[in-house]
Amino acid sequence: MTVNTTVDTLRFATAGSVDDGKSTLVGRLLHDSKSVLTDQLEAVERASASRGQEGPDLALLTDGLRAEREQGITIDVAYRYFATAKRRFILADTPGHVQYTRNMVTGASTAELTIVLVDARNGVVEQTLRHAAIAALLRVPHVVLAVNKMDLVGYEEKEFERIVEDFAGHAAELGLPSFTPIPVSALVGDNVVDRSTQMDWYEGPALLEFLENVPVGVEAPDAPARFPVQYVIRDGEVRHYAGQLASGALRVGDRVTVHPSGETSEITGIDVLGVPTEVAYAPQSIGVRLADQRDVSRGDMITAGVDVPALTRDVRAAVCHLADRPLRVGDRVLVRHTTRTVKAIVQDLGEVRELNANDLGRVALRTAEPLALDDYAVSRRTGAFLLIDPADGATLTAGMVGLS
Repeated sequence: MTVNTTVDTLRFATAGSVDDGKSTLVGRLLHDSKSVLTDQLEAVERASASRGQEGPDLALLTDGLRAEREQGITIDVAYRYFATAKRRFILADTPGHVQYTRNMVTGASTAELTIVLVDARNGVVEQTLRHAAIAALLRVPHVVLAVNKMDLVGYEEKEFERIVEDFAGHAAELGLPSFTPIPVSALVGDNVVDRSTQMDWYEGPALLEFLENVPVGVEAPDAPARFPVQYVIRDGEVRHYAGQLASGALRVGDRVTVHPSGETSEITGIDVLGVPTEVAYAPQSIGVRLADQRDVSRGDMITAGVDVPALTRDVRAAVCHLADRPLRVGDRVLVRHTTRTVKAIVQDLGEVRELNANDLGRVALRTAEPLALDDYAVSRRTGAFLLIDPADGATLTAGMVGLS
């Protein structure tokens, strides 16, 4: 198959409760889209035959870790790469168990779409709602509700509609603005890559068709310009400020503000891969030159226009605790926000005394130095941060600024 080299890329994540068939769905997606190498398929066929199964167990294509194969569960986030003629895909296959919630947060944090899988026989369960809550918390732009195992409920439309209605009620409460429901059977292949002949009542796209056509990389035209400085490169008397443009656009001639100092200047040059350009767009990696010799260093943020981030030492955020060690009021931590790292103290954890691994909660921090923060709803890049243990550098907690 010849793949167009100019196609774009969709990053998406999968989430489902135990035994909802997520590994089979991912395996079917890879198999039917012709994204499985011959030797991989032969290995799966041999392993399936040794277990007494008549056909290949496509779940074995994704459960790659020995512990996953032995326990029959997905433990860690696994990234799969495949492509069709229309689009490239980066799939974050995340665990379904509640004790691995932090892994789903990791996988979905950069996703533009999340597939929430449910078993048509069981409908919406507690873990389904947890996955939906994380998708809402992380502001994932697109959510697919994949109702799996439709073959086991006779491909009945009323069973599908019952689950969609139930999920829709919870989605509204969780702050999930919209979702796309698709009835599938991963085991048989209905509506995964090819449209099903068993569900003529369903007029929507198959899953892969939807993935190929959903809008990606679409940023609001008025997104604020945010440029965290990663490196300062000196070329004689000239300084180039290098990094990745987090959001918005920068143009030669723009008046800019440097945070946290508040100093202003004008952009006199922009380079992309060493080539001068008049304008740069997120998420390009760029070099910027300013008209004045300002005191700009790693961790500073350059912004353009009047829409500036909040400069504050008081941070309130929704969080998911990632570490096995708990987070408690009074803990001293490091806050890593874009390219800036500052000291902080945990002042409040809401209604709980501590956060343990996989807990979702809220935190109030007091930082030693000001941070230039956006609300996470405005920018997923500049509204997110990590809490780091200052003793050993371990990541403790992922935070999303300003969410209620």
